[in-house]
Amino acid sequence: MKRLYLIGGPMGVGKTTVCRMLKRELPACVFLDGDWCWDMDPFQVTEETKKMVLENITFLLNQFLRCSAYENIVFCWVMHQQDILDAILGNLEPGDWEAQAFSLVCSPEELTRRLLRDVEEGIRTADVIPRSLERLGCYEGLDTCHIDVTGLTPEETARLVVQKHSRTGIDNKNAGLPRKEEKENHGKVQGLH
Repeated sequence: MKRLYLIGGPMGVGKTTVCRMLKRELPACVFLDGDWCWDMDPFQVTEETKKMVLENITFLLNQFLRCSAYENIVFCWVMHQQDILDAILGNLEPGDWEAQAFSLVCSPEELTRRLLRDVEEGIRTADVIPRSLERLGCYEGLDTCHIDVTGLTPEETARLVVQKHSRTGIDNKNAGLPRKEEKENHGKVQGLH
């Protein structure tokens, strides 16, 4: 059975680093960063571009889920709203796979420290700091498995993700993931905790 790891969290929390480690450690693994489907110049957030990005993401995830070469699919993106998770999961095709959504969070001080390091290294610009801090609280209400990465190394975080997925993933072999009208079964079917 395939495993789908959905890794969310604010900018700078360490999602990409953790996902790269998961790609190296998990057998037959592919990694998709949602930002790759959103990397454009000029960067424009409109209803049209948001729809396009979600369609790109779900298309690629479905391709990976169908492909016999991969056992593990790792996906990361900010995913700070339940509607984003629902839109992604609700458009994945049923099959012989299980999914688990995670939110990586940390203390505001830790997030600021990580972002300042990224700014110093030229990876990000300083304007990302207040935007990322503003979104940090959004993850509290999400129907995901929360991992506080304050003080954790990326290696420790990756190990926690694998351990938690092993215990909580839900089989989706014979049932598609719920659309909005099926909210009452949301957590059970999707394996979101």
